[in-house]
Amino acid sequence: MDFGITFKGDITRRRTVALCHQAEVAGFKYGWFFDSHVLWRDCYPNIAMCMEATEKMIFGPLVTNPGVREWSVAASLFSTLLEQSGGRFELGLGRGDSSRRVLGKKPMTVKHMGEFADAVRGMVKGEEVAYHNTKAKFPWAGDHELKVHIAAYGPKALKAAGEYGDGLVIQLGDPKLVKWFSDQALNAGKAAGRDMSDYKIMSAAPVWMGDIEKGREQTKWFPAMVGNHVSDIVEKYGLESDDIPHYFTKYIKDRKGYDYGKHADKDSGHLDFISDDVIDAFGIIGTPEDHVKKIKELERIGVTQFNIYLMCGEEEKIVAEYGEHVIPEFR
Repeated sequence: MDFGITFKGDITRRRTVALCHQAEVAGFKYGWFFDSHVLWRDCYPNIAMCMEATEKMIFGPLVTNPGVREWSVAASLFSTLLEQSGGRFELGLGRGDSSRRVLGKKPMTVKHMGEFADAVRGMVKGEEVAYHNTKAKFPWAGDHELKVHIAAYGPKALKAAGEYGDGLVIQLGDPKLVKWFSDQALNAGKAAGRDMSDYKIMSAAPVWMGDIEKGREQTKWFPAMVGNHVSDIVEKYGLESDDIPHYFTKYIKDRKGYDYGKHADKDSGHLDFISDDVIDAFGIIGTPEDHVKKIKELERIGVTQFNIYLMCGEEEKIVAEYGEHVIPEFR
């Protein structure tokens, strides 16, 4: 099991670097950043900065999308970061949520997302790529393999994650749901003739070690954020669709909307519909033993990386607690 941390991009430069350095010493392998350029500072200068301050950690956006990053510019950026870091860059990719919706735009299509994945992967490797009626090749590119982790919930996106991705990102800490989603991606990849033996499964969620009630207050924002994607699924497939577990969709029945200006904000005002059982299922709250137990459940169903959404407060304490009490249990 690998461990990662994810930033929104709303804390200071010095603290971001310090947290990455602390996380690397504690045994975390990955450092991820939300890519939502309107809501928070652009993530790529932060990524380059943290690469310079660490030796082994792998960094990347979680997630970017084809709608806000022109494909050749994005591929040039990714290739440059791979070259300058000695290969310590991987890509998280989705259809586009906050970075698109805050501008009044809809997410991109699943087809567009898959084509983008193949195009940037080829460009980074130094190949000539044909994409949307144009061709291009980097004469300076190194021979790098770009790992692409695709975020998905809906059936079509999960199918694309299996067909195009090197891994799947599931923004959930619920083992039952993570298995249900990841099985679809794995089966889609196998059906397409891919070797899925080294396919990566990431579970990304907030955590809180200590008091349960305090932990619920600090992580309640997460099911609301996930609810945006659930709402899209319900709109397309219906609340009682046999293709989606009912207990995953029913919690948004009383959802009244979402303020993207308060995206991933623990103090936002759109959280009233979230119940305690949903908070407990989607994240990890409790004693060190509770955290180890749930992550071992995730490991048993195939998760290869547990990624902490490090935006609930007391971030340094969380990194230290995981370094002391949790990560050693998985070495």
